[in-house]
Amino acid sequence: ADPPAPEPIEAQPQDIPLDVVYEDGELLVVNKPQGMVVHPAPGNPDGTLVNALLAHCGDGLSSINGKIRPGIVHRIDKDTSGLLIVAKTDRAHRGLAEQIAVHSFERRYDAVLVGVPRDERGRVDAPIGRHPTDRKRMAVTEKNGKRAVTDYAVTERFCGYSLVECRLHTGRTHQIRVHMASTGHPLAGDAVYGPKNCIKSLNGQCLHAKELGFVHPRTGEWMQFDSPLPPYFADFITRLRKEHRA
Repeated sequence: ADPPAPEPIEAQPQDIPLDVVYEDGELLVVNKPQGMVVHPAPGNPDGTLVNALLAHCGDGLSSINGKIRPGIVHRIDKDTSGLLIVAKTDRAHRGLAEQIAVHSFERRYDAVLVGVPRDERGRVDAPIGRHPTDRKRMAVTEKNGKRAVTDYAVTERFCGYSLVECRLHTGRTHQIRVHMASTGHPLAGDAVYGPKNCIKSLNGQCLHAKELGFVHPRTGEWMQFDSPLPPYFADFITRLRKEHRA
């Protein structure tokens, strides 16, 4: 077999369309499409959000996370769509990372779950860490787990599905996907944490980073952004309203 491809050392600029929601000298907020990886990694050497950002900003991205993840303060999964904040300066990066560390960063997601939670609203407070046997997955686990807290509220019920909004108080890898699956209601389309017969046409979990709120690291002003549901998500909801009326 061929040896595995080496990890990229440095990301290269690529002319990939970028949906910029807001931009100033310190930071930008982008709307990431479903299917786009945030930064290069083995298996995804290019075509990522970082490659697009390098073409858009040139050298104007923070250097704190090195040359492979310039400007990246927080991430969302490849198949999750929605809002992401990017730091242009190291000062902005530090200020934003601090807000994430003390959980003052506001993040609201919309998700479609398989099934309907019993309670109208609830909180999952369960530590998340690497799965003990499957390194590619995360799991609710005390062993090596870090505290993770997700609030959820059911906003619409269908027959066999529900639309919920989730608020993150922490930012663990795959947090919403793992937490909701742990309640017995995984995300629709999630091939990793969901049922075996997942809805392939969704191309991944039905999860959208809808709202983002934070204090601007330079001006001290509260910034709030909202992203409309993308077509894959909106179309699925329309289908559920037609075919799965509760």
